[in-house]
Amino acid sequence: MKENKYDDKLFFEKYAGMKRSVEGLDGAGEWETLKSLLPDFRGKRLLDLGCGYGWHCIYAMEQGAASATGIDISEKMLAVAREKTHYPQVTYKRMALEEMDFPDGSFDIVLSSLALHYVKSFGNVAKRVNRFLSDGGYFVFSAEHPVFTAEGSQDWYRNDTGKILHFPVDNYFCEGLRHARFLGEEVVKYHKTLTTYIDGLLTNGFELLRLVEPQPPEKMLDIEGMRDEMRRPMMLIVAARKKSGGR
Repeated sequence: MKENKYDDKLFFEKYAGMKRSVEGLDGAGEWETLKSLLPDFRGKRLLDLGCGYGWHCIYAMEQGAASATGIDISEKMLAVAREKTHYPQVTYKRMALEEMDFPDGSFDIVLSSLALHYVKSFGNVAKRVNRFLSDGGYFVFSAEHPVFTAEGSQDWYRNDTGKILHFPVDNYFCEGLRHARFLGEEVVKYHKTLTTYIDGLLTNGFELLRLVEPQPPEKMLDIEGMRDEMRRPMMLIVAARKKSGGR
């Protein structure tokens, strides 16, 4: 099993207190943008990569999905997901994204929310997802934006009084391991360029449908620090479709 910060007791307790953990999808600033890019779930089989609390699996079932499978490396996350989910057609499995394996054509939609920056090779994931999808199936994902992951610390550059000056972007083309600070803890992530994400789709049998850099919704701009999120992109959301007839 790959490195997993989310089963650390202290870190998980901090994560559980986040707005998106407490309020679900409505507490996630990018949700309205992500929702607008999702295909019709009716009668479809969903695979959720890095499913966390299971919010997206539950949402898919509410929209008429035939079934949903959520995978996550964190047993603590999966325990919460199982507790919150009351649909027998939903299955949760502990599995690393880098090692996931399902029969060809098992799913019609693959969704991933803010998990792929924990994975070293996006190409490996895209290749596997293409195989798992039915022809014409959808792959929709959000990830931390390459501008946000490039320098590594993921913190603002401030003056001596603590005032924000700018957000640092450095070593953009040097992909790979980064030691970031999240919830006051050190977390291992992997920086990838925009080219790596998009070319990783195009060279693994996908056609690009949409690419969006979500902004904070108006209703959240009064939350402390949220207006600063307009100064640089934090996330990237991509919608793609598997080409019919092969890879």
